[in-house]
Amino acid sequence: MKLYEFSLAPGPRRVRIFIAEKGIEIPSVQINTRERQQFSDEYRAVNPNCVVPALVLDDGTCLGESVAICRYLEETHPEPKLMGRDAKEKALIEMWNRQAELEGYLAAVDAVRNSAPMFEGRGVAGVTGGVPQIPALAERGKQSMGRFFAKLDGRLADSSHLAGDRFSIADITAFVTIDFAKRAEIEIPEDCANVARWFAAVGERPSASA
Repeated sequence: MKLYEFSLAPGPRRVRIFIAEKGIEIPSVQINTRERQQFSDEYRAVNPNCVVPALVLDDGTCLGESVAICRYLEETHPEPKLMGRDAKEKALIEMWNRQAELEGYLAAVDAVRNSAPMFEGRGVAGVTGGVPQIPALAERGKQSMGRFFAKLDGRLADSSHLAGDRFSIADITAFVTIDFAKRAEIEIPEDCANVARWFAAVGERPSASA
């Protein structure tokens, strides 16, 4: 297997943390999206969608979505289980991971891609250019992150982790989301002490530095 990724991008980081938690090693290739290497002919041949990450399997199959990659690794390296042990836990983890993606991650992406100078003309991932930044989307992303923080804080008031009492892919998604949002100067609100506690605890895991 070979993982195509970029160390500064949030999507690949989700996969790297997942891999680190599994304790497995996968050779990787850096695709510097700041230098637009994702649009090179070489990488297009790997992943025509021109985004990272992408995991190429031994038989040449390319998996090009973070959760799809994690699902494959969960099935081939089942311990520790990061996507659930039984039907109920799997469903809860899927639910919270999806909510972290839809309500948090996408909001952070909107905030960052529509405000950071490096994304000027590149408001949508995987497109070479001609997609202008929309300041209103950046502002909406910030507002959505505020709601996301409030939701997390309520959940984490009664739970050590996002989907229950065990660390899971849902925690990975939410952690990476919050860290990425800092690039748009979005910080954990002072009144979200439960989020701050959880974020600090996840940050102390060895995998967080992956």
